[in-house]
Amino acid sequence: MEGIISFGNKRSYEDFKKQIPSPVLPLFDSIREFCFSLGDKVIEDVRMHRIVFCKSMTFRWFADVEPEREGVIIKIQKRRKDPIQVIQIKKDQGISEYTQIIKSAFEEIH
Repeated sequence: MEGIISFGNKRSYEDFKKQIPSPVLPLFDSIREFCFSLGDKVIEDVRMHRIVFCKSMTFRWFADVEPEREGVIIKIQKRRKDPIQVIQIKKDQGISEYTQIIKSAFEEIH
């Protein structure tokens, strides 16, 4: 799958999603799909408890997505010196009101 990079024994998304509560999985998947839709420079870094979306091989991250029991926490970073913005989305919410924030962060990362 494009947009995925692995160094050593990193986990795959298939392994990671087994730990996402089933009611939260559709929300998590929609966030993931949106991040990949931003362009071919998006790289997914699957970590132990979260997934970090980066722009190109510079690994400048723009979205750090972590599942919770009742939803998802997204940390947004536009520039290194800017404070990190934290968004909490409940499992029954959509992501439409947050897509512009994520897209803006992706576009502003250098």
